[in-house]
Amino acid sequence: MKNRNRRNSRAAAAVALGSVLALTATACGDDGSGSGTKGSEGSGAGKIVFWDNNGGVRTDIWKTIIADFEKANPDIKVEYVGIAATEYQSKVDTTIRGGGLPDVGGVGAAMLAGFAAQKALEPLDDRLAKSPLSGKLNKDMVASLKAAGGGDGTLYSIPTSANNGVLYYRTDLFQKAGLQPPTTWDNFYTAAEKLTNSGKNEFGYTIRGGAGSIAQALDATYGQSQITSFWNGDKTTLNDPKNVAALEKYAALYKKVTPAADLNNDFTKMVAQWDSGTIGMLNHNLGSYQDHVKALGVGKFRGIPSPTAADGKRVQVSNPVDGLGVFKASKNKEAAWKFIEFALSKAENSKFNESAGQVPSNTEAAGDAWVQQAEPTKLAAAALTDGSTSIVQLPYYLPDWNTISKADNEPNFQKVLLGKMSAKDFLDKMAEELNAAQAEWKQQQG
Repeated sequence: MKNRNRRNSRAAAAVALGSVLALTATACGDDGSGSGTKGSEGSGAGKIVFWDNNGGVRTDIWKTIIADFEKANPDIKVEYVGIAATEYQSKVDTTIRGGGLPDVGGVGAAMLAGFAAQKALEPLDDRLAKSPLSGKLNKDMVASLKAAGGGDGTLYSIPTSANNGVLYYRTDLFQKAGLQPPTTWDNFYTAAEKLTNSGKNEFGYTIRGGAGSIAQALDATYGQSQITSFWNGDKTTLNDPKNVAALEKYAALYKKVTPAADLNNDFTKMVAQWDSGTIGMLNHNLGSYQDHVKALGVGKFRGIPSPTAADGKRVQVSNPVDGLGVFKASKNKEAAWKFIEFALSKAENSKFNESAGQVPSNTEAAGDAWVQQAEPTKLAAAALTDGSTSIVQLPYYLPDWNTISKADNEPNFQKVLLGKMSAKDFLDKMAEELNAAQAEWKQQQG
């Protein structure tokens, strides 16, 4: 009952947010009747609407791919709608209830279970089996999206790319200070302190305190504790004493070796701050690599996998696979699927991931030269295959995961940074919610 009440209150909040955002059904590809409609295959021509789940950051590359698609398919027009990553889930959730879903859109692993539970997505297994893409997509990425869909093994999203956490550091600042690269946690903390001179606005690190903060904090927490599983039976390891100690140490960096503005930084503000300032280190992912190249040039920074323990073992949390899905309410599913097939072709998938700095899902695209030339992508791929890294699989399959790990607890993480809430209380609260969500999910699975 407690979980059900929490979801009902979130549903009401989502509807309220929808009013603020002034979402409309008229610009979209369904009839405005919400997820209840089954839609139709359509003619395979005409107009489709595409919602980008990382609007602004990926707008230019998607517009390039859309132009290529429309040139190859002159009887189909694609209306692009870019939505910021921090707003995407709320907008889709609101539109599922109120009507006005697009034909096709970004559907990453972290939000997949919630959309699938609301029956908003079209199953894609049969379409993929009959497609030229069959056998050409990374099997692990496909498996990740199947697992994230809610437990029945249905494929609701076709993978476009895989991301990975990266520790970017300023090689010029490290060399000037005589510091070793931050390949271990000990080196990381030493560098963070030594590179800080707040009087000169110089800081060793920038910490993410705004939207998306918890995933980064969990990566640092499990990386230091070396705990390799998110679950111990039916209970999460999140609030294990080793994790509590690790988060306390990490959160203590705020304002000691980081700018005070970090409290409200989402990834765009954090990346811009790092690119334009004199900050030693930044945790983000492969997606910001090209931004750093443009701002700093390849000679002033490196992007390496997460730090290891002293014995060389690396533990990191899983990074969600991104993908594209067809919304069930679409009146032109055939054209929407054509767009996905085109976007996942070797040339277009390579083009997208080179721009994003991520690992292509198309196995032929993954062999392109730029993957080997982009050092962070090359090192990330190696870290995931050379036996040095253990992955803590986050429970993306839980319908409540995205809300628990974002809206429900991001404000509390800010309290931890400010010293107004203990790391233990923060992790205990989040663990209680996750244990309840896991129990409810298992009950639904029978």
